Amino acid sequence: MNTTRSQELFSAAQNLMPGGVSSPVRAFKSVGGQPIVFDHVKGAYAWDVDGNRYIDYIGSWGPAICGHAHPKVIGALRNALGKGTSFGAPCALENQLAEMVIDAVPSVEMVRFVNSGTEACMSVLRLMRAFTGREKLIKFEGCYHGHADMFLVKAGSGVATLGLPDSPGVPRSTTASTLTAPYNDLEAVKRLFAENPGEIAGVILEPVVGNAGFITPEPGFLEGLREITTENGALLTFDEVMTGFRIAYGGAQAKFGITPDLTTLGKVIGGGLPVGAYGGRAEIMAMVAPAGPMYQAGTLSGNPLAMTAGIHTLELLRQPGTYERLEAITSRLIAGILAAAGEVELPICGGSISAMFGFFLCKGPVRNFEEAKAADTVRFGQLHRAMLERGVYLAPSAFEAGFTSLAHSDEDIDATLDAFRSSFAQIA
Repeated sequence: MNTTRSQELFSAAQNLMPGGVSSPVRAFKSVGGQPIVFDHVKGAYAWDVDGNRYIDYIGSWGPAICGHAHPKVIGALRNALGKGTSFGAPCALENQLAEMVIDAVPSVEMVRFVNSGTEACMSVLRLMRAFTGREKLIKFEGCYHGHADMFLVKAGSGVATLGLPDSPGVPRSTTASTLTAPYNDLEAVKRLFAENPGEIAGVILEPVVGNAGFITPEPGFLEGLREITTENGALLTFDEVMTGFRIAYGGAQAKFGITPDLTTLGKVIGGGLPVGAYGGRAEIMAMVAPAGPMYQAGTLSGNPLAMTAGIHTLELLRQPGTYERLEAITSRLIAGILAAAGEVELPICGGSISAMFGFFLCKGPVRNFEEAKAADTVRFGQLHRAMLERGVYLAPSAFEAGFTSLAHSDEDIDATLDAFRSSFAQIA
């Protein structure tokens, strides 16, 4: 595999951008080796600037659920471009996508479009505080809700109490109201409510964790959070930026039958263009300006290109058999990965839901981020490089979920499993 041009471009990029990238994980720091510089993508594949083709299981970190550059979406975008890229004013496309989101996601009665998942989560936190008149928030270790100051809190025994920031530049005063608990631990949540009576505005979580690896909720966990927040007059927010329209058309809340008060969305609903959204019960959303006093705005929010891509992506996902197909290929993929590791006696655990999957190189089970950190990250780095050599592009981190798409064929899955078998044998 020749990567000369990738190496040249990345070397130049390091003098132009911090770490040579526009988002940290792209730099391959956690897996070692040289990042791959992409040239173009199509369907289930990505091509780098040296002409190498990869079967892609990142999908632009989730949005490409229909496959990269789907012809229907690209065709609609070409038509939309002729009308302009940004209006800075209301457009009919916002109504159309809003109606689709409201029809699909159980908790959403009204929705506000923004430009990223970070922006959606930042806004929904402000909304939780405005609606309840309370300041404190509970989040879970390993759940990522964007890079806004109040979410950059490192979990653990000490910082869970002290609210210490997990990044330089984040003042303690900003994170002092952010409380943390281990994922899948209802008792820890109950203790936080008991220790902070009448002070907690809400709980926010990834209903299926994808930013600490792939971690699913244990039976009763989501139901318990719904009960605890209701009993304490707090709001429950599902961050479905990753799971929304991916693990089910109505997201994790439709999949598990648990309805939160608020939901954040992104990725899939923009069809590959920058987008985010937050929504929930109408009485809560009525707090948002200009209907209410909680201010939030955005120049490019609801822009016609993102709305167009989102509309046509959701139309594709509404076709009969879509999620059955995604479930079939993803479950076959993860079953094959686990079996291949077992053949060479590599410790592994993992799973999938619809078009989202993940595995850890440890015995498992993995129920929270603390347990995830026991995985063999060194060996994962070796695996990542071995898979690249065999034309398979995995997330360059042991703590990121993987994604399949409607464009992945049975032949792609077969080729991927062949690559895993030989790669596992190489690193065992």
